[in-house]
Amino acid sequence: MPKSRGGREVVPLHPICHRTIHASFTNAELARMPAAARALLEKEEIRRFVRWVASKPPDFHAPTARRK
Repeated sequence: MPKSRGGREVVPLHPICHRTIHASFTNAELARMPAAARALLEKEEIRRFVRWVASKPPDFHAPTARRK
């Protein structure tokens, strides 16, 4: 949950993953989701991203497409 929406727990997240989540969801949408990774994976765009990025090295960076 975003800090702006009352989130308190800090979870380490790679920058490309963080940008992809925010490109796919608004803060309001994230605040309404259960605090579990599987909630994010319910969206096909995130599942495809996770499959794609899994084969990349830890220091991998790429541009993130903006939300449509």
